[in-house]
Amino acid sequence: MAKPTAILHRNDPDKPPLVGHVKVTRDDWLNVARDILVSEGVGEVKVLGIAERLDVSRSSFYWYFKSRKDLLDQLLESWEQSNTGIMVRHTEVPASTINAALNNFFRCVVDPTGFNHQLDFAVREWARRDGSVRRVIDRSDTARHAAIAAMFARHGYAPAEADIRARVLYYQQIGYYALDLSETLEERLSRVEGYLYCFSGVRPTAAEVAEFTAFARRVSRA
Repeated sequence: MAKPTAILHRNDPDKPPLVGHVKVTRDDWLNVARDILVSEGVGEVKVLGIAERLDVSRSSFYWYFKSRKDLLDQLLESWEQSNTGIMVRHTEVPASTINAALNNFFRCVVDPTGFNHQLDFAVREWARRDGSVRRVIDRSDTARHAAIAAMFARHGYAPAEADIRARVLYYQQIGYYALDLSETLEERLSRVEGYLYCFSGVRPTAAEVAEFTAFARRVSRA
């Protein structure tokens, strides 16, 4: 192992030098914390455990975070910006028809680099034990629902109908992951036409079904 390097703390020169692998970044700490949150729960997200996985001194943690609570706050903020942000942005992608808009929405949940459903449920489990996290979950659910409802409204649905269709779509998607179904990709794709019709009330064109099917298969191979 290479000898650890010591450098001055860039935020406070009076603090002890940072000892460890200086290439370890804030994102590295957050990524490992996120992995632990998903696989073991928030109770196991501990500074020492993360430092051991990163093979750095525990003291280097304070280069980026004030405390474990600060780490957890930043982890929660990162989740909200990524999962909720990704879903909202996908509802806002321009589309010529409602089924094309739905295809955009579903892109974010089938793309492995998009919406992270395992992280979403880890945060929801965390919220069962922490009221402040529960409030963030509620805020995110409200933002997601509002974005989906706005998507329907842009395609001519009355406000009350847009609200209900948004709820059905969002609750179905979250419930799908909660059930942890073992469908294959091809089984899911065989239902694309029916799903689009169910959610929109409009028969999708063959081109709309084919476009989403091709995208899902492409990201699955990648």
